[in-house]
Amino acid sequence: MRRMRVAAVCGAVVVTAIGGVTPAAGAVRGAEAVRGVGAVRGAESGLAYHGSADMVGDRVDVRFTPHNHGPGAVPGSVVRIRWSQPLEEGQALPVGCVPEGDRAVRCRVGPLGAHDSGERIGLRVRLRGAPSEVLVEFDPVGADGTVDESRAAQRQRVLVLDTGDTYYF
Repeated sequence: MRRMRVAAVCGAVVVTAIGGVTPAAGAVRGAEAVRGVGAVRGAESGLAYHGSADMVGDRVDVRFTPHNHGPGAVPGSVVRIRWSQPLEEGQALPVGCVPEGDRAVRCRVGPLGAHDSGERIGLRVRLRGAPSEVLVEFDPVGADGTVDESRAAQRQRVLVLDTGDTYYF
């Protein structure tokens, strides 16, 4: 019964790719990596992200693997991960990720061949306060730095409750 509840709450998919964890000062290198990546045409890719998320207090852990189910290769892209609650300032982010405002992080997604899977990715953030839940949204980002509305079907969301449970997507 508990697994069914978790599955029902987590009918979403996560998008991003992350390397190792570095101090926030390393964000400059990450910004350069994120800035230099082009857009991915929606017709050429079928990006999906499968993994898990959990929340304990103000900490949210997200772990996932990117998959390209489409017929064309994805040379690289960027994803914006946005939380419904503000993030604490000065957090350590993985290489290739940079903060965007007080509720989002942009991360570089590596290249994926057609029908290929990428590296497993992990991201840990701290939220301001201690909310009982957080909605995490993943938006593809175009080459011009804006959210790519043509790929809205690839926008994904997952609701994570502060229960200590792991939510799979």
